[in-house]
Amino acid sequence: MQQHVRRCGGVAFAALRRVRHFPHAADTPPPASWRCPSTPRLYSTADMSQQLPANLVQIMEQRMKLIEQRSAFLQEQINQPAASPEEYSRANKEFHKLESTMELIKDLRSKQKEIEGLKSLVTNSAEEKDMLEMAAEELLEAVEEEKRLQHALFRTLLPKDEADERDCILEVRAGTGGEEASLFAMDIFRMYEKYSQKNGWKFDAIDIMESAVKGYKEASGAISGPGAYGKLKFESGVHRVQRVPVTEKSGRVHTSAVSVAVLPQADEVDVQLRNEDLRIDTYRSGGSGGQSVNTTDSAVRITHVPTGTVVAIQDERSQHQNKAKALKVLRARLYELERHRLHTDRSKLRSEQIGSGDRSERIRTYNFPQGRVTDHRVGVTHHAIEDVMEGESLDVFIDALLLQEEMDAIASFAS
Repeated sequence: MQQHVRRCGGVAFAALRRVRHFPHAADTPPPASWRCPSTPRLYSTADMSQQLPANLVQIMEQRMKLIEQRSAFLQEQINQPAASPEEYSRANKEFHKLESTMELIKDLRSKQKEIEGLKSLVTNSAEEKDMLEMAAEELLEAVEEEKRLQHALFRTLLPKDEADERDCILEVRAGTGGEEASLFAMDIFRMYEKYSQKNGWKFDAIDIMESAVKGYKEASGAISGPGAYGKLKFESGVHRVQRVPVTEKSGRVHTSAVSVAVLPQADEVDVQLRNEDLRIDTYRSGGSGGQSVNTTDSAVRITHVPTGTVVAIQDERSQHQNKAKALKVLRARLYELERHRLHTDRSKLRSEQIGSGDRSERIRTYNFPQGRVTDHRVGVTHHAIEDVMEGESLDVFIDALLLQEEMDAIASFAS
């Protein structure tokens, strides 16, 4: 983590006393539950009870003013009769993107005005005690609502990966370790299938190439569901396993590895595939299967000539189905290549966030003899390996990685 953003717990009661000019406010300590903790805590938008640190509030106020100015400018452009169709469309699209943020800004401004009015009433009013107590209660409620609105607005202002809400393509390949690596690749592929089902996502196997021991040399699948890529994007990398292979007679522990790649799915609008850039070859499927295997040219290999990217699919008996699957995988790979190029151009490589996601980087170790799984990027170890392989406890690591991504985004926001 690049830097820690810390906060001090709110002291609402003492603050209220200061507002009302109670002479004994400084002499009476707040209740223990309201005191600032002795050890500073990290700020996270997941904990809505925390007060936004003052430096973040100040930066957020600056961003709010810029958004308000930009929204007003876009509104003028939209209402400009002389605007061309392209200018109108571009301004309208950006304006609608800002709408939800502008609503939060308006709600926050309104709540802050209400708080100022209540503070004035509490400090200057000569009303009876009951009325003052009622106003004080309303003030505390308004402050809590202001805090909630600040959290909601702050989340919308943090940097986001536009691909997070997309479906994704999962690719698993056996690495070092021979047949044992192919068996672990099968276990990993099934782990993500179970995790997808647990999240209510649709999981479709695209292509599976089996090994001699019925493991997976290579396997790919399409995962469809809200936020699938956003949750799985940090699973890319080398997953290492330490266990006794089923073929090992002496009981010796072997170390093997598989590589995992998670790519955001791309639409035809995102990636334009020109026929002249594609070389499409058909051939007969290999491996076990039904009557059509090795009798028809149903397997498809597509080469994207400009980049040299090759996708081969032989999972279906129909050549048309294999071609459709291959084009889907090809679009995802080309889309990721373009995203990577843009990130490089902007000096925002994934390595600046949580590891590089490069397949040469070991990200996680599955130690079966010790029953533990360790993620080396965030230093999290979970001692229930079977639950992880069943897709039940994978969120232990995913949530930690997403939290660190958020903390880095907050640090970047504050810098």
